[in-house]
Amino acid sequence: MWLLAHGWQSGYIGSVMNLGGIAGMLVKTPAGAWVDSSRHKRLLVVVSALCTLLAWGTLLLSQFFWSVALSQIATAMAGAAIVPAVTGITLGMFRQAGFNHQLGINQAYNHAGNAVGAAFCGVLGRLFGLPAVFALAAIFGLASIISVLAIPQRSIDDRAARGLREVDATEQARGFSVLLSCRPLLVLAAALALFHLGNAAMLPLFGLAVVAAKQGDPATLVATTIVVAQGTMILAALLAMRLAERHGYWLVLLISFVALPLRAVLAASLINSWGVFPVQILDGVGAGLQSVAVPGLVARILNGTGRINVGQGAVMTAQGVGASLSPAIGGWLAQWHGYPLAFLLLGGFAAGSVLIWVVCAALIRNASAVSVGSVAPAMVEETI
Repeated sequence: MWLLAHGWQSGYIGSVMNLGGIAGMLVKTPAGAWVDSSRHKRLLVVVSALCTLLAWGTLLLSQFFWSVALSQIATAMAGAAIVPAVTGITLGMFRQAGFNHQLGINQAYNHAGNAVGAAFCGVLGRLFGLPAVFALAAIFGLASIISVLAIPQRSIDDRAARGLREVDATEQARGFSVLLSCRPLLVLAAALALFHLGNAAMLPLFGLAVVAAKQGDPATLVATTIVVAQGTMILAALLAMRLAERHGYWLVLLISFVALPLRAVLAASLINSWGVFPVQILDGVGAGLQSVAVPGLVARILNGTGRINVGQGAVMTAQGVGASLSPAIGGWLAQWHGYPLAFLLLGGFAAGSVLIWVVCAALIRNASAVSVGSVAPAMVEETI
């Protein structure tokens, strides 16, 4: 919205987002490896927050192509690093036994924070203009640094944080080849890559479509899209926690994958200020379920390997492949053929994730029930 107000077209906006997506994709796996090996996991959260603050300051002061591109690169890299960092901290504090439950609580608070922040941004943006949003983001960024530093370092078990079992202090981490030999992990990565190929551009394009059609105020629209989606994600994250405990992660992720093609059809049909509600509710369903199920499934699959956070980073890299391509593809499709067709084509990409997930259902269900690092060798070979 900020760039659109400064005369940018959708294709160029998609391109700078694409550059950020590529940078974030490249840093995800190294960030996961850093979390696995480091005893200073809180530091990565602090650095990520500072990068985000600098990036938003750059975007506020300059709208030249390369300064905007650098701001998006810094933001994407920070976002890529903070996820495995928080995952590792959570796993180190609550171990495997409490990880799924705490992850659901974490994500509910995460989405609640996003919703409250977006609501404040909408009000301030309407009253004082979009620059007020940047100031508020800086305040929240500083608050996040204070919050993570309030966690005692001694409360984080570094062995548990990387997925090594507490019962065997001599156990060593496996080689990185476990990431390439674990078929359930590869299936998950492929499904998520297709999902994010369709998903990443959906919200920015929908916002552009509504504003271009003169159906909404930019600041209010942005706030509404985020509040609706994040409010739904709160409930979805808590639901994912309970569904995973009762029915496993396969069902949770299937529901999340199905939500996106439905969302694409609604986005193509409802380009108006009221269409944001059903479109973003479905976004909240998909993202909220995945925010719990993806880290939980990766931690389950790789438990005992000592490579859980590298695995998280590798899966996020696969997500990044799709997400980095999505804004550019969606932006140019919208510029050449209009927004409705762009939405439908993006939804078609995401339908591939549903197909992969259904075809490989037995493999994923087995991996959900039996972790690679905690079974007998015969079972490991069957799972891998």
